[in-house]
Amino acid sequence: MAQERDGGTPELGWHWDPERYLLFADERGRPFMDLLARVGAAAPRSVVDLGCGAGNLTALLTTRWPGADVLGLDSSPEMITRARGVGGARFEVADLRDWRPAEPVNVLVSNATLQWVPGHLDLLPALVSHVADDGWFAFQVPGNHGEPSHVLLHELAADPRFAPYTEGVARPHSHDPAVYADALRDLGLSVDAWETTYLHLLTGEDPVFTWVSGTGARPTLQALPDDVRPEFVAEYQALLRDAYPPGPHGTTLPFRRVFVAAHR
Repeated sequence: MAQERDGGTPELGWHWDPERYLLFADERGRPFMDLLARVGAAAPRSVVDLGCGAGNLTALLTTRWPGADVLGLDSSPEMITRARGVGGARFEVADLRDWRPAEPVNVLVSNATLQWVPGHLDLLPALVSHVADDGWFAFQVPGNHGEPSHVLLHELAADPRFAPYTEGVARPHSHDPAVYADALRDLGLSVDAWETTYLHLLTGEDPVFTWVSGTGARPTLQALPDDVRPEFVAEYQALLRDAYPPGPHGTTLPFRRVFVAAHR
C-alpha cells in the first residue's frame, strides 16, 4: 500500500513510516510467500510489484525469478526511498491507478495494496490488460476490516472530540474471495482464490496498537493534530488491550487474508 498498503496516497496528506511498518516484517511477509507459491510462472521476462512498499518483499521476486526484470512501484516516496536500498530490482514512484507499462508484463503482483484503492474492483480490467498472454496476476488483501482493531478505531474516530479531524480519512476495504474470482473469470482468466486466517503471536507493550498504527490506523492517527493525538492514542490503546488481552505466550491477533492467483 505497504506492503500492508505498502504505499500511501500523498494527495490525502498522509505518509508511511517504513521503519514502523517493518517492525512485523516476518508476519507481514508470510502471506506474500503463500501467494507466490500459487503463481506458476517458470521464467518470466518481466515482473511488476504494485505497492512494493519498502522493497523487502520485492526482493523475494528477484530470488524466485533471477532472470526477470523486476520493477517495484509505490505511490509513497518514503517507501521508495527505503526500497532503493534493496538490490536486484528497480523501484519507481507511481500510482497504480495511472500506471501503464510499455508492454504487457508476465507476472503482476500486488501485496496488501488494493484495499487502499477506492473502487478497486472496477480497476481489475485495466490491471488485467497489462498482463501478457500466459501471464499471471496475483494479489493479496487483508480481510479483517470487521475485526475489533478496525471497528474500535472507527468508532473512536467518530467521537465528537475527534470527528472534525478524522472525517474523510482513508479506510481500507476489500471483498470476499468469490467476488474477486467471479470478476476475473468474467475477464477470461482461470482463478485460484482462497482465504486464510493467521494467528499472529505478538509481544511487547500494546502490540496490537503497534501493529495497526503502522498500517490500517495510520491515516487516522496522522489526521489528528499533535495536541489531540495523545488522548486518542491512549483511549485506543486501552480499547485494544481489552479486545486483545495477552495470554501466557503473548497477544494473539487473528488476521484474515484474501488471496487471488489468476492465469491469463
